[in-house]
Amino acid sequence: MSLNRSEKEAVISDVTSLAAKAQTLVMAEYRGITVADMTKLRTDARSKGVTLSVLKNTLARRAVAGSAFEIIGDQMTGPLIYGFSEDAVAAAKVVADFAKTNDKLVIRGGAFGGKALDVEGVKQLANIPSKEVLLAQLLGLMQSPISRTARVLAALAEKRGGGEAQAEAPAAEAQAA
Repeated sequence: MSLNRSEKEAVISDVTSLAAKAQTLVMAEYRGITVADMTKLRTDARSKGVTLSVLKNTLARRAVAGSAFEIIGDQMTGPLIYGFSEDAVAAAKVVADFAKTNDKLVIRGGAFGGKALDVEGVKQLANIPSKEVLLAQLLGLMQSPISRTARVLAALAEKRGGGEAQAEAPAAEAQAA
């Protein structure tokens, strides 16, 4: 089914707004994937804030023209699904995780921070922990010295408290005798 001119302009407009907000674009070839698997991929992507779109490559090239993703315009060939995400690693993570369990989804490349990524670059980006995990790790790192100090002080207080109790016991025995 062919799109008329106004429909094409609407698609380009939608994708341009997606590209303007996104930090990452990941492209994958989806040839041979069942509808059920594609639905599962889209549901997973939506829950993680990733927008997946199957677009005509000419429309995709026009939509990303002038954006940070323009550098991968020459790689936009064949049946591709495009994943846009505002989170730096979400699109790469969703596509790479799905590709691990479904060999028909083949990662072709992507772009992040104005730089083109090859397949390995997308996989490396996918291995970076999410923003929430990184924040939790940072918080744990910041709390570590404080919690260690608290444990040491508690151990010292317990030792002193136990030592005083032992010292008081012989004094009490001496008074009793």
